[in-house]
Amino acid sequence: MAALLVLFLAASSAPSPLYVIYQQQWQFTAWVLTVVFALYVVGLLGSLLVIGALSDHLGRRPVLAAAIGLEIVALILFLSAGNVFVLAIARVLQGVATGAATTTLSATIVDLEPSHARGRAGVITSVAPLTGLALGALGSGALVQFGPAPTRLIYALLLGAMVLAAVVVALIPETSPRRPGAVASLRPRVAMPAYLRADIVPVVPAMIAGWGLAGLYLSLGPSVAAELLGLHNRLIGGVVVMLLAGTGALAIALLRSRPTTSLLAPSSALLGLGTLISLAGTAGNLAWLAAVGTVVAGLGFGASVLATFGTFARIAKPHERSAIFALANIIGYLGNSVPAVLGGIAVTALGLRTATEIYGLAIVVLTFSAFALRLNQMRMQRRAVVTPSPR
Repeated sequence: MAALLVLFLAASSAPSPLYVIYQQQWQFTAWVLTVVFALYVVGLLGSLLVIGALSDHLGRRPVLAAAIGLEIVALILFLSAGNVFVLAIARVLQGVATGAATTTLSATIVDLEPSHARGRAGVITSVAPLTGLALGALGSGALVQFGPAPTRLIYALLLGAMVLAAVVVALIPETSPRRPGAVASLRPRVAMPAYLRADIVPVVPAMIAGWGLAGLYLSLGPSVAAELLGLHNRLIGGVVVMLLAGTGALAIALLRSRPTTSLLAPSSALLGLGTLISLAGTAGNLAWLAAVGTVVAGLGFGASVLATFGTFARIAKPHERSAIFALANIIGYLGNSVPAVLGGIAVTALGLRTATEIYGLAIVVLTFSAFALRLNQMRMQRRAVVTPSPR
């Protein structure tokens, strides 16, 4: 199940190194590029809102099978795309498929968590998406640079992997019994149960900051590397994403035994510091400094993902796991898409360098705000512990 989660996220990041090629071939502007990127998130958010909780009622296998089928259709469209319109349709369908798959796979992984290894599911659901993003972008960049048919080969390979995934899903046992309410669960709604708010609210700023930075790297990162840093090798587009997401996955693996609440403040600080270093490297045309900043930001990104998704995995009850992970993904992907679209519009109006600097500084402000809020929350918690209750 973790491998399937990696596969879906790898497919979602595979187009990133290709955006520059599409832009050159089809002659569209930066804001169109980020809209195409955001359409994926529109489909994903719609999927989360409508069918995010469906597997809690129908079971995990039927929803996974449908998600794989839709992903196969999207990959066939990618293979045949000859213009932005077809590319946009493929991205929307891919978003719908990924939204259905990620919540269902995350819930399945929690279902399968052994009683003697509590917390393992939270680690897996945190590290698998970042691993997938890194592998998809890096693999796509390598095939674009060194392989034949740069806009086709990666999708053909992913298509074969998805067919294999369909066979796997047909063979796995069901982990969630059917229960009534499937039709009612399709009503779009975003709910945060009152008893979970104390756990969820503190992690929201870190989620938005981390996924907002990921949105910048996935949509405009290859363009920044090529146009501002002079790195025109197509593999670099994948390396840019890999440095952020791959380092994040490594951070999760290294920090998996740490309590999630202890990671919120340091992850925000690292995310902001790394973004500042990357901005300094971009401003000074120093690729090595931008890379160092990306690695530091990646450490913060991974720690924040572990803290946030680990929190959701810990607090979700069995009958609401898909719904809770849908909420988590909605928060993350809103932070991922909205800033990216605004950044694309800013690129068209202000230029790539100015827009990148404004975007990065906004992320820095948000991360340090999250850091300050977390420190204030910790101070209030300590005060509540030491203050005797009135008799």
